[in-house]
Amino acid sequence: MSKLEREAGGSLFDRTRQGFFLTERGKVLHARLKRAMDRLDQGLGEVAPRLIRTATTAQLQALIAVVETQNVTLAARALGRAQPTVHRAITQFEQEAARSLFERSSFGMVATRVCRDLAQAARLAFSEFDQVEADLADFDGREVGRIVVGALPLSRSVVLPEAVASFRAARPKSKVTILDGPYTDMLSSLRRGEIDFVIGAMRDPLPIEDVVQEPLFVDHLCVLARPDHELAKQRDVPLAELVQHPWAVPRPGTPSREQFDAMFEAMGMALPESIVECGSILLMRELLLKSDLLGCISGQQAKAELRNGLLVRLHTRIDWPGRKIGLTYRRDWMPTSAQNRLLDEVRSAACLVGAE
Repeated sequence: MSKLEREAGGSLFDRTRQGFFLTERGKVLHARLKRAMDRLDQGLGEVAPRLIRTATTAQLQALIAVVETQNVTLAARALGRAQPTVHRAITQFEQEAARSLFERSSFGMVATRVCRDLAQAARLAFSEFDQVEADLADFDGREVGRIVVGALPLSRSVVLPEAVASFRAARPKSKVTILDGPYTDMLSSLRRGEIDFVIGAMRDPLPIEDVVQEPLFVDHLCVLARPDHELAKQRDVPLAELVQHPWAVPRPGTPSREQFDAMFEAMGMALPESIVECGSILLMRELLLKSDLLGCISGQQAKAELRNGLLVRLHTRIDWPGRKIGLTYRRDWMPTSAQNRLLDEVRSAACLVGAE
């Protein structure tokens, strides 16, 4: 217990004649460890109850790596271990489970459903262990760990810059990593515990039940063009004329693209024949400036381009429905104090956007 307290940075118990009682530091450590072990116990118990007593960290790390790579050699490389070591860990684990956890073929090792569920439980348990270091460091005024944010296109130019700047002013040593990519990739990383939260356009319906969405503000799309485009001076551009022009629009599967496609479908019209798919306002801006392309993107996302006169918003007959922009995080996620602070900054920045 003394060793654990040294590693935790302070006393975990108040020692009295009546017994041992958890300190505030001890309560934080206990809460995180209980969450981690509850996850592991459930996952291990579904495979084989005896694994709750026998499974090791090395075995679980090997299991996760093989599930993700479907290959022992690649898993060993990812873990920085020798291939025989990883192979032995998986073999021993399956022997103790008294069941096969992978379907072996010439193409690789495909995890069974129960194995995938266990790997997911183990990932989130290890994430809790990482979180507890940050929780305990707060007691000593230290900043440990990092916050990983999944940023969908709109949030990279709206909300996040303001929120992160304010957060860094308050906690200059806290590490913040901003990742971008397709929504499906972000969602997978979020569920694995590799991303703490995602900010961007919300999905309807919710794609899976183990995450929740928190709305921040409502955004609207707009049609953009270069200032000297032939349509820039028109006061009321009909849809029949818009469909004749080439477009730069977001990728299929995004809420913005769904609204763009629905706009033409609702009028019984085919989509424009010439489309460039991109979700970056920077790329879209350059494409529009160098061609007769029209752009369809968030008005907030294009705010700087519109304010600086680089692009103009066309006057059209389109009544765009609002898109909810918000946060997505795991349903049972328990943020650290640093993560909570960044979330508060995001909410404050979003309030300013929503009030505009």
